[in-house]
Amino acid sequence: MRNLLIATAAAAGIATLTGCKAETPAPAIPPVASTVTVPAPSTPELPEASTAPTPAQPSVKLIKIPNVVGVNHQTAQDTMQAHGLYNLREQDATGQGRLLLWDRNWVVVRQTPPAGRRVKPDTVITLYSKKIGE
Repeated sequence: MRNLLIATAAAAGIATLTGCKAETPAPAIPPVASTVTVPAPSTPELPEASTAPTPAQPSVKLIKIPNVVGVNHQTAQDTMQAHGLYNLREQDATGQGRLLLWDRNWVVVRQTPPAGRRVKPDTVITLYSKKIGE
């Protein structure tokens, strides 16, 4: 056995001197567990909350509903629109469900919301009318 060790050492020495590599298998390297750390994306710094008062939201301009009771239906519609109220509905005040085809032949007998109330421009205004002379 001693002779075998000497022969192996001598062969390794000769291989080193001549530049030859010995055909010895590479020792097994155990796998290394690696952990990759990825930095978190940077977030821009937010300004600190201000204690100064914030400006109020712009207020909606309220419109005073004009009184159109007793006026012919076409004039009532024109009056509402002149005040900035365009979301208009019409009803047959007699309950017969008739359509107001010729607005000038009808007179407003009731309106909702009532005259004088202040409302937003998109408020629904309903004009209840009946034919003139009914």
